Amino acid sequence: MQPRKLFGVTRGYHAIFWAVYFLLNTLRWGNYFDDYIYSLKTNIIGFPVHMVLAYLNIFVLMPRFVFKRKYFLYVVFLIATLLLMVFIKFNLTYYLVSENIWPEGPVIIHDFTFSYCIDMMIGELYVMTFVTAIKITMDWLHEQKRVADLEKIQLETELLFLRSQVSPHFFFNTLNNIYSLSLEGSKKTPKVILKLSELMRYLLYETKEKRQDLKNDILCIQNYLELERIRYADTLEINMNISGDIEGKKIAPMLLLSFVENAFKHGANKSIEKTKIDIDFIVENDFLNFRIVNTIPPELNNKPFIQEKQGGIGLTNVRKRLELGYKSEDYDIFIDDSNNQFIVQLKIKV
Repeated sequence: MQPRKLFGVTRGYHAIFWAVYFLLNTLRWGNYFDDYIYSLKTNIIGFPVHMVLAYLNIFVLMPRFVFKRKYFLYVVFLIATLLLMVFIKFNLTYYLVSENIWPEGPVIIHDFTFSYCIDMMIGELYVMTFVTAIKITMDWLHEQKRVADLEKIQLETELLFLRSQVSPHFFFNTLNNIYSLSLEGSKKTPKVILKLSELMRYLLYETKEKRQDLKNDILCIQNYLELERIRYADTLEINMNISGDIEGKKIAPMLLLSFVENAFKHGANKSIEKTKIDIDFIVENDFLNFRIVNTIPPELNNKPFIQEKQGGIGLTNVRKRLELGYKSEDYDIFIDDSNNQFIVQLKIKV
C-alpha cells in the first residue's frame, strides 16, 4: 500500500513537522513566561488554529483565488479567515486558560481589542507564510524532478531514434546478394547469412544501453564490412587497423558505424571505379582516435560532399548524438572533403 501524501509529502512528515514546531514553540514561550504549563496550554489551543489556517490557505484559498488570479478576493477571504480564527483563539484562551489573554502584550487586557487582533493576525500570517513557503518549495522540487525525468525520457527516446536509422538500403542490398548467391549455389551463402544475423542481433539487442563495449562495436563494423566486400567484390579495397588496448573501453553504440555507412553511401555507392576505404582505431589512454578515409568519385569532386542526403544516418544526426550523449570536452570531430578524399577524424572518450 502506498503511503498517503499531502502536497507530495507523506503524512508522517507532516506530523513530525508540527510536533517539532509545537515542542520548540512550547519551550520558547515557556522560557519567556517562566511558566511551561501555561505555554503548553496556549499552544494546545493555538496549534489547531495554525494548522487550520495553513491548510485552508494551501488547499482552498490559493487554488481558488491566487491560481486563478483573483487576488483581491484572495486578500478579502484571507483577512476574513484570519479574523475569524483569531476570534476563536481569543475565546478558547479566555475560557480555557486565562482571562489575561495577551500576557506578552504591552498591557494586560481581557477584551478582544484592535491591537490584540492585529498582533495575532500578523502572528498567524507568519505561520501561514512559513508553511506555504515549504509547500511552494516542495512543489518546485517536484516539478524540477518531473521536468528532469521528462528530459531524460526525451533524450533517451531521441538517442534510440537516431540509433535506429541504419540505412534500410544496406539490408535490402544484402538480402539481394544472399538471393543471388543462393541461385548460384555459392558456398559463401551460409557465411553471408551468419554475418547478417550477427549484425542484426547486435543492432536489435545490444544497442539499448547508453554505452557498449568498443570491442563489440568494432566487431559489428567488421561484419558490416564483410557483407559490403561481398557486395562490391573487386571494386572495393578496405584497410582496417586497430591499435591500443580496446578491452574494457565503452562507446555509444552504432556511433562509429554511421561514419562507415556514410563512407559507402557517398563513396562506393556513387562510383563505378574502384573505391578505397581506410579505417583506423587507435586507443590512447582514455580516448579513441577514430579515422576513416574514403575516395571521392571524380564526378562528385566539385559538389558539396558534406551536404546531408536523404536516407541513412546522416552526419547531422551523428553530431546530434555526440551533443546528446557526450560532454563537449569528451570529444572532438574533424571533417574534410578536399584532395579527392572524404576524411572523418573523431577523438572521443572511451
